[in-house]
This record gives sequence, structure tokens and C-alpha cells, in this order.
Amino acid sequence: MSIEEWEPRTRLGEEVKEGRITSIEEIFQRGIPIQEYEIVDILLPDLTEEVVEINLVQKMSSAGRKRRFQATMVVGNKDGYIGIAQAKVREIGPAIRHAIQLAKMNITPVRRGCGSWECRCDHSHSVPFKTQGRTSSVRIEIIPAPRGTGLAAGNVAKTVLDLAGIKDVWTRTSGDTTTTSNFAKATFEALKATYNILPPAEWQR
Repeated sequence: MSIEEWEPRTRLGEEVKEGRITSIEEIFQRGIPIQEYEIVDILLPDLTEEVVEINLVQKMSSAGRKRRFQATMVVGNKDGYIGIAQAKVREIGPAIRHAIQLAKMNITPVRRGCGSWECRCDHSHSVPFKTQGRTSSVRIEIIPAPRGTGLAAGNVAKTVLDLAGIKDVWTRTSGDTTTTSNFAKATFEALKATYNILPPAEWQR
């Protein structure tokens, strides 16, 4: 279905389609939950999608063995917005598409900056302060790093950080980081936490 054919089911969707809301920042400032992925398609049309993990999930029932594919997808615009979600469907294609839609509705802003005492530049290449995220046993700490450091992180975390627009960080991890989806979710939670604390520059705003 194209955007032109989209019939909004929420007031927020109507305001976006009618052009009364033209930026995703306004939605987060107003604290309105996004319940339609088409809203993100309109306001963030340059999102990139990446497959984090696809698993075959089997369950025994009285009717026999049921099989479904579980897809974990991450979306981001490489400029301060990131989303992640999982979906279980009988076929791979629909599982991926559904996970993408859920990830768009789970999109969140990421505060970027230069919190490294070794750098102290004015560019938004890293995170403004240390931040932590946890999912199940997996914990990750994201630490500001000077420009040119790159992403000192595992491959899964690198994917999430890159799609969020983070270029330079150090990380510390613990727990079962081989559980790919939990590792990705923990990284997402750490980035999401950048808006839980105001940096000193915004204390008086």
C-alpha cells in the first residue's frame, strides 16, 4: 500500500498525512506514541533496514509441531534515530516485513555529542556521556571516544550504533553477548537512555 492509499487510524496519523505535523521531532516533544508505521515512512523516508537475526522457532501443541520464523530487525537513518523490534510469522518474508513495521513504530531519538575529555570538539560524532543498557543477561556500557576512534564494539552493536549515526565510542559488555537479539536490544536501550539525562549544556533550558 502506498502513502497515498494509506487511511490513518489515529489522530496523529491524520495530522501527519494532512501536513499539520512535518517533523518527527515535534511528535517526541509532544510525547505522542507512534502507532502507525506510515507516520515514520513520511517523516523519516531515508531509513535503512538491517537484519539482526532470523531464527526458526518450533512449538509442540496438540495439533502437532508448529514452526514460525522470528526476525529481529533494526532501522535507522544514521542521523540520530534508531528502532528495533522482533516479529514471529510462519514465513520469512512476512516476518521481516512485520518486524520492520514494528521497529519503525519503536523508533527513538538518540542524543549525540562529544563527551570525550580527550577530544572536546563541537561535533556530534559520539555520545555526550556514558550510558548503559541491559536486556536479559546482556549489559553494555557505551563510553564517549575521541574522533577517529571508530566503533570499538562487537559486530551486532556496531550495526545498531552505525544506524543511529554514532561514529566513535568504546564499549564494555557482560553477559551472554552471543545471544544476538539481546545484544542488539541492550545496545538500543543504551542509546535510548541518552535522553534520560540532560547534559550540563541543557540544564538551564
